[in-house]
Amino acid sequence: MQLKAEKINKSFGQKHVLKDISFEAKSGSALGLLGRNGSGKTTTIRVIMDLFPADSGSVTIDGKPSKAFLDKIGYLPEERGLYPKRIISEQMAYIGELRGMKPSIVRERSIRLLRKLGAEEYYKRKLMTLSKGNQQKIQLAIALLNDPEIIILDEPFSGLDPVNATLLKNLVSEVTKDGRLVFFSSHQMSYVEEFCDDICIINEGKIVLSGNLKQIKRSYPRNRVVLMPEDGDASSLAEKIKKIGGLSENLTSILQEDNSCIVALKKEEDKHALFAAIAANGIAIDSFAVKEPTLTEIFVEKAGDIE
Repeated sequence: MQLKAEKINKSFGQKHVLKDISFEAKSGSALGLLGRNGSGKTTTIRVIMDLFPADSGSVTIDGKPSKAFLDKIGYLPEERGLYPKRIISEQMAYIGELRGMKPSIVRERSIRLLRKLGAEEYYKRKLMTLSKGNQQKIQLAIALLNDPEIIILDEPFSGLDPVNATLLKNLVSEVTKDGRLVFFSSHQMSYVEEFCDDICIINEGKIVLSGNLKQIKRSYPRNRVVLMPEDGDASSLAEKIKKIGGLSENLTSILQEDNSCIVALKKEEDKHALFAAIAANGIAIDSFAVKEPTLTEIFVEKAGDIE
């Protein structure tokens, strides 16, 4: 299954929110949609969901208008929409009924999803009695209730502690490997970097960068090397490297970062000379690797400082 947006434009009054937005997402992988607040991410999602029409352009799934596939979409909105004073089992049954599901199927899927998220014990509880993180898990279970082929997650990790975030990560990884198409919007770069094969950065309504994340990283200069000292003493390692004769002409800088040294080289090919010099001088290291830019660094470069 392939979702394709082509030259989407959307305005509200005089404000042009989306400007020729184009991207593709496919089954079995996750696309990360990134952008600052007000950049147009949520508007893009709402156009895909056919909550309101684009002024121009199209969104298709396997070549057909996306609105023909709404029953195959599972949506986790950034702004939660469940009823706090109602029992969770009743809400899941109600939403299942709206989707045309049989009560027995709704109950089976509800319990199975809640069990995977570590939330089965809340099935007969009122939503308001749960923590924000557990409410988030209920919302995700409901988004997956109809066994969707396309899963749209808008800030799914908001309010989750590390344990609950891991449960959610495992479930998202499972549905992605199962061949579902996952469309992922988040400010939390570490999760996007972990999950998403492809990214799309939107800034002021325009796509400023899109493509395979690994390929994007490899397109950056590869003249920085991260070294992990065997004894954990990064300061001592930096001093040893500085004292290697004839190597200074290859180096731009040596910085310490946590328990490692980041060596900036004048040219990419100088990393071979650096490695040979370290080996020849008997300097003990645990690892030697090219330091690629993080997604956060790429995002800041393309879309400005993170708010």
